[in-house]
Amino acid sequence: MAGGAREVLTLQLGHFAGFVGAHWWNQQDAALCRPTDAKEPPGELCPDVLYRTGRTLHGQETYTPRLILMDLKGSLSSLKQEGGLYRDKQLDAAIAWQGKLTTHKEELYPKNPYLQDLLSAEGVLSSDGTWRVKSIPNGKGLPPFTNAITPKPVMPTEGSIRVWSDFLRVHLHPRSICMIHKEAGRLEAFGQGESILKEPKYLEELEDRLHFYVEECDYLQGFQILCDLHDGFSGLGAKAAELLQDEYSGRGIITWGLLPGPYRLGELQKNIYRLLNTAFGLVHLSAHSSLVCPLSLGGSLGLRPEPPVSFPLLQYDATLPFHCGAILATALDTVTVPYRLRSSPVSMVHLADMLNFSGKKVVTAGATIPFPSVPSQSLPDTLMQLGEATPWTPLSACGDPSGTCCFAQSVVLRGLDRAHHTSQLAPGTPLPSPLHACATGEEVLAQYLQQQQPRVRSSSHLLLTPCKVVPPYPSLFSSSLSQHGSVLDGLPTGTAVESIPVLGALCSSSSLNRALGDLAKDLSKLDLRRWASFMDAGVEQDDLEETLQDLRSLAQCYESGDDRLVD
Repeated sequence: MAGGAREVLTLQLGHFAGFVGAHWWNQQDAALCRPTDAKEPPGELCPDVLYRTGRTLHGQETYTPRLILMDLKGSLSSLKQEGGLYRDKQLDAAIAWQGKLTTHKEELYPKNPYLQDLLSAEGVLSSDGTWRVKSIPNGKGLPPFTNAITPKPVMPTEGSIRVWSDFLRVHLHPRSICMIHKEAGRLEAFGQGESILKEPKYLEELEDRLHFYVEECDYLQGFQILCDLHDGFSGLGAKAAELLQDEYSGRGIITWGLLPGPYRLGELQKNIYRLLNTAFGLVHLSAHSSLVCPLSLGGSLGLRPEPPVSFPLLQYDATLPFHCGAILATALDTVTVPYRLRSSPVSMVHLADMLNFSGKKVVTAGATIPFPSVPSQSLPDTLMQLGEATPWTPLSACGDPSGTCCFAQSVVLRGLDRAHHTSQLAPGTPLPSPLHACATGEEVLAQYLQQQQPRVRSSSHLLLTPCKVVPPYPSLFSSSLSQHGSVLDGLPTGTAVESIPVLGALCSSSSLNRALGDLAKDLSKLDLRRWASFMDAGVEQDDLEETLQDLRSLAQCYESGDDRLVD
């Protein structure tokens, strides 16, 4: 049981969602292993929101993600579908059948070199056959197993990463992984994804897992869905959201529609399917979710390719899901802070209500990764230097936000030392800005947002807890950053970055009027007779026309103008 936490159940649907999710869970796990000399006080974020306690067959207490994961067969690599915590007694059990046995052993994928140290890092199989896992928060579980010498973690190379399970460091519960076995080996179209949950086998499997996790919750606040938007998993996600809405009315359902990096003009069918799946996905997911947020490092949702977004202090390869997933997971770890707080959390339902008024169920995300913190400067100094420009990089493939207006926003800034929250000017020194007069960091952030968008409904949170970026998080950071993500005044030290400050935001923005409108225009120009295979997957012409109309109506919700702004 989560002991009074406002629990969230995560559904992770699709292969790119697997890359984002693996980084996300690795970051959650790293946050559980906070060193004893950490400066930040423990407890700002409540891990019980996302994790559950349980026991292995040997009675060992465990702490695993409250997660249901669906992907195609082949995505697990060397990871077992039933996980690794509950396997020992099953392997050692006596076989009742006394007759002749023939054993057929499936050839296993070789374990990624990075994961060779997973068992020693997470626990140990003792001489009595008991699997002892590392200790868990609040004194739960057995004491951690430690070595006299802690080996330096092996950093996975991009070439060694084939699938998301190649770098997942978190043990999963046996009821987490649900593999989809399709002859074609892929889900290309929205209708194919929808059809998965029309098959009794998969529908019953999902419902059983939902009931298992939900029934053990004390206070389930809702569900977060990490879902591929560009392929057939958009249809699976839409059906899953519909199921959740029907069975768990009143709970929050926040869907993160995930799109991989830039695409190439030469892959015409893939790009058309991407367009169709994204359009159908956004419309159907918004109908059944409390809130939907596309997440992508690409510049456009439509057919016209745009260059990927850039970050001043990051260098990444937009063609690698391993890189893109890490960045999007970092943004996700920050913008979801409000409903994961230990003290005064904002529930998923309230967060959605604040952002989705007047039919605006789709929101955009943005983040500054890392936030440019300089040891010699205060937060007011840094915010002043950002000027009037949007302080975060857009992460929803809706184009440049310049010139657009925001209707409502939820903003989180994390990882700044308390000493830098307010101005440190000597008494009597003329104040460079009103921000320098603020008494707390919370005041500084709130006033800055008010100055940027005077008539916007805003919610803001300031946390000391940084975002963890230890291996297997890729080495993407500028050499000018310190171990804790500050911008160094002097020469680079060559120290690996282990944690960073991050600014993240969810916005109901007029940029969606243009982005969704352009998506509808691209959709209306398609000659569907050329893409009969998409329609053969279960989508009819009437469905396309209805989706097109719904997309246009959704775009109209985000028209800008003084009469549409919120006081």
